[in-house]
Amino acid sequence: MARNIEIKAHIDSIDAVMPKALAIATEEPTELHQDDTFFQCENGRLKLRTFNERQGELIFYQRADQAGPKTSFYLISRTTEPDTLREVLAAAHGVLGRVIKHRTLVMTGRTRIHLDRVQGLGEFLELEVVLQDDEPQSSGIAEAHQIMEKLGVSPGQLIEDAYLDMLQRQK
Repeated sequence: MARNIEIKAHIDSIDAVMPKALAIATEEPTELHQDDTFFQCENGRLKLRTFNERQGELIFYQRADQAGPKTSFYLISRTTEPDTLREVLAAAHGVLGRVIKHRTLVMTGRTRIHLDRVQGLGEFLELEVVLQDDEPQSSGIAEAHQIMEKLGVSPGQLIEDAYLDMLQRQK
């Protein structure tokens, strides 16, 4: 399975963080609409991410619920029929919930900076430092801390929960 080091932080304003992210960007930013449906899964989390009616990804991942940098293991399978796949998975496993967001993706080297506007929750920053197969987690954690500092994100802003968990607590 692929691995990355992740952090998630609540931010007051994407507009305030965006110039700092663009200053360290190695590619032009990408705007994405993401509709994530989560399904019952005993071994981790299983979600279908839909970008549009012809493009989606089925993503399985495992990671600890903790604030600060954490390792995430993941597998991704792309689909051209996300609506049909959602129906199949819902019938087979049951739906836990849905997260709808607008994401600006900014790349800085191997690290994905996600600036997310999550429907019903607010604005967030996620970092995903992609690790090589034999690379120690410590190098990814160090890189995440460096980028957090450049973006002005303090340890007090870090959150441990997934967006789905936060939305479910609001109900």
